[in-house]
Amino acid sequence: MTYSVIIPAHNEAVFLPGLLESLCAQDHLPVEVILVNDNSIDGTEEIMRKFSKRHSFIRYVNRVSSANHQPGSKVIRAFEQGLDALTVPYNVLVKLDADLLLPPNYFSILLELFKEERVGIAGGFCVEQNKQGQWELNHPMGKDHVRGAFKAYHSDCFVAIGGLRPYMGWDTVDELLARFHGFTVRTQEELFVKHLRPLGKGYSKSSAIVQGKAFYQMRYGLALSFLAALKSALKKRSLAWFVGVNRGIVAAYFSQAEFMVTKEEGRFIRRYRWAQIGLVSKSS
Repeated sequence: MTYSVIIPAHNEAVFLPGLLESLCAQDHLPVEVILVNDNSIDGTEEIMRKFSKRHSFIRYVNRVSSANHQPGSKVIRAFEQGLDALTVPYNVLVKLDADLLLPPNYFSILLELFKEERVGIAGGFCVEQNKQGQWELNHPMGKDHVRGAFKAYHSDCFVAIGGLRPYMGWDTVDELLARFHGFTVRTQEELFVKHLRPLGKGYSKSSAIVQGKAFYQMRYGLALSFLAALKSALKKRSLAWFVGVNRGIVAAYFSQAEFMVTKEEGRFIRRYRWAQIGLVSKSS
């Protein structure tokens, strides 16, 4: 089983070398790695050039884009450019953020998961350093979720879900759509990826509003969106976040923002989410 990797990077000169060293040290190497220099103004492109010269399976492309963070859309647009640059067939497609360190057996273990029938998305778990310098688990969603920083897709699943959505919430809706199409999401205990940048760093204050818009665009409906806003605010321990998310939900509702999914997919998503809460049966 083979895999290809796409790494979007905007001003990642500090972290990118560590990721690429850990990727090149894998006991199961990728068939192709596409680095996307997303309008960087630091030394990111030079690092990409050096690694592409050193390793024949690594190439890089340049992208012109806004310097603003733009949660969701910026990274996925860069990913899509990397996707267009792929030339070698693969079984598994991987999106990696630039601020990670991978254990050397990460992909040899990951690819074993994809040998199971109908596994569509798979990954390990994220660890981050606490104030004492110790690595500890930081996985804010359930253990059946793969963090967007290191998503891996079976090629059949990636085609079935129609690729990734260029919106905040893309790394939630991809898993919901995978399940809609009959695939499963698998995570591997004790397979840890080191995340070097704290979760959410660099997001603007408007991210809560964008998050609310994403709930609407995933066709959660108002009641489910409200509960999702409350859950995320409790995790962040932030009343301001709760208010901002609800502002985003209401604004998206009245502006009739474009949905990420079809009506049929939306019905499945709502049933699935309500079943998780326990208010409907999983078979309904």
